[in-house]
Amino acid sequence: MTETRTPASTPVQYPIGPAVGMAEAVLSKLLAGVLAETSTSRPTYLAIQRLVSIGGQATRDEYIADLGEWLDLEPPKASELADSLLAAGLLTAADGAVRLSATGAELRARVMDSVRKISARLYEPFDPADLETTVRTLEQITIRARELR
Repeated sequence: MTETRTPASTPVQYPIGPAVGMAEAVLSKLLAGVLAETSTSRPTYLAIQRLVSIGGQATRDEYIADLGEWLDLEPPKASELADSLLAAGLLTAADGAVRLSATGAELRARVMDSVRKISARLYEPFDPADLETTVRTLEQITIRARELR
């Protein structure tokens, strides 16, 4: 009797969920190490990143709504997080907008520098075009998944 084998190069149908989950878990541990070096909590880092991603400034209400949406926080918790960043001097509030302070920008730069160093070693063996395709694909998956919610 002849055994039929699937060639190793045949892609498994849609294995992306588990692959992304495993990558996210390992990358999160690397990020946790970077954040520990700077005594930065994950929520603080994510909140700073969200502000940068929405243009570096927003009204307090827009920022809180964005934090709530992206970090899955109820409005009081999102407001508490924003207030903690203001109290820590990582954000400033003026003219109706919140922005990164010089201290917040410096903290972000230190974290991003460490992340870049790790990323360079991590991504070195990969073709840059493959990485760009992966990023574009994951961005589109994120958009579609958010629409499904």
